[in-house]
Amino acid sequence: MVLVKLKDGGTRRFRSKEERRQIVEETMKPGASVAVVARAHDVNANQVFKWRREYRQGRLDVAKPSAALVPVRISDAISTMQAKPGRRGRTKRSGVIDIDLGHARVRIEGAADAECVRAALEGLLR
Repeated sequence: MVLVKLKDGGTRRFRSKEERRQIVEETMKPGASVAVVARAHDVNANQVFKWRREYRQGRLDVAKPSAALVPVRISDAISTMQAKPGRRGRTKRSGVIDIDLGHARVRIEGAADAECVRAALEGLLR
């Protein structure tokens, strides 16, 4: 945030696109109230509603570096968890898939089939 002194002695705040985007994304969390988020950042709620429109129009996109490859580690080892004593059953396969989309994170634990992962990602991309 940048504070600018006006000729009449007052001040005016200017927020970067990144700051405005962060405030808007806070209002989009489940159960969030625009008024409460606006008050927390000392912004008028009407201003936040304007930023939300700009966000939906793609006008609050922050310049991101060009796409780059990310390191991936693939392991043949499958860790197994033994069933608790006294319970019948097979050993359970366990695993973790962490996906960071920037605006959301997905963590899938345990056995996950391709359909489950696809459905989770499609839901987030809407």
